Amino acid sequence: MTQRKIIHIDMDCFYAAIEMRENPSLVGKPVAVGGSVEGRGVLTTCNYEARKFGLHSAMPTAQALKRCPNLILVPVNMPLYKSISTQIHQIFRRYTDIIEPLSLDEAYLDVTDCQQCSGSATWIAQEIREAIWQELHLTASAGVAPLKFLAKIASDQNKPNGQFVIAPENMSAFIQDLPLKKIPGVGKVTNEKLAQLGLHTCRDIQNSDKAFIYQTFGKFGQRLWDFSHGIDNRQIEVSRPRKSLAVENTLPSDIWHLTEAQAIVAELFNKLVFRLQRNWGEHSLQDFKKLSIKLRFGDFTQTTLERTTDGLSLERFLELLAQVWQRTAHRSVRLIGLSVHYPAEKVKKQLNLWE
Repeated sequence: MTQRKIIHIDMDCFYAAIEMRENPSLVGKPVAVGGSVEGRGVLTTCNYEARKFGLHSAMPTAQALKRCPNLILVPVNMPLYKSISTQIHQIFRRYTDIIEPLSLDEAYLDVTDCQQCSGSATWIAQEIREAIWQELHLTASAGVAPLKFLAKIASDQNKPNGQFVIAPENMSAFIQDLPLKKIPGVGKVTNEKLAQLGLHTCRDIQNSDKAFIYQTFGKFGQRLWDFSHGIDNRQIEVSRPRKSLAVENTLPSDIWHLTEAQAIVAELFNKLVFRLQRNWGEHSLQDFKKLSIKLRFGDFTQTTLERTTDGLSLERFLELLAQVWQRTAHRSVRLIGLSVHYPAEKVKKQLNLWE
């Protein structure tokens, strides 16, 4: 498996970079793409000048403007971003058809069998980045490694507009010193738990008891153990079946009462059913049994409750709402979301990134 050649391409502040390209007067100024304060929006992305003020994606626009009063806020132009993402993928396909898109602005490429650039993944990544710059006037960062998770980590090493290569002969040493917080899936809470246990690098995991790691971190413990030992057998998934469908609503103003939430859930349920029937009209709503509901509170923390039921219905979502509402703990609610998981045997439609 270590002979694979995987490239992870990650565009630099993609949406904001496009807006600066379209309007050069924005260059050098703090710019963010996102929703308005009036709509209680959040930032989708921001450029590096804005990040100096501590701004980041998913930050509420109102909070961002407090930190950076001179911030230039640009509305989201998704058709433009999708169009440019398509052009980027056309560049990828000059080298390989084994491409796994993760979002509009990042993807894995398997170039193991690519004959161009004398088969050098390093040179291929350099050529791709150069083509993106020459043809689209946008910068991309790249990571090259034998394993998927390492390629993703590597692409972040020299951002922006940089490249980092982890050669097979250097992989073991790189992994040993790798901070666990850089492993995909290790968030703030998990990292704090690891630190409390004295686990900071992959070397610490290597020196730990396997059963203890599995027992302490459950299913994620296996990934933690494998990645820390340089094991990642995941292939590049050219197409991925859609696993779920979700709808959500950021409310114009916070709500405090269950009865208010029930009315919003009813509206969201109708939207969910409409989208399901448009894409899965040949199936009964009773086929969709795994439901979940999400609440985001006024303090921007959130909670999700998931249950397997006897089928999709408003009644079942209202039951979930009543259960999850107990977690509000006298906090207001600013967002409600509903989602349904597709049964595996029903999944035939492929996930189209540009739908």
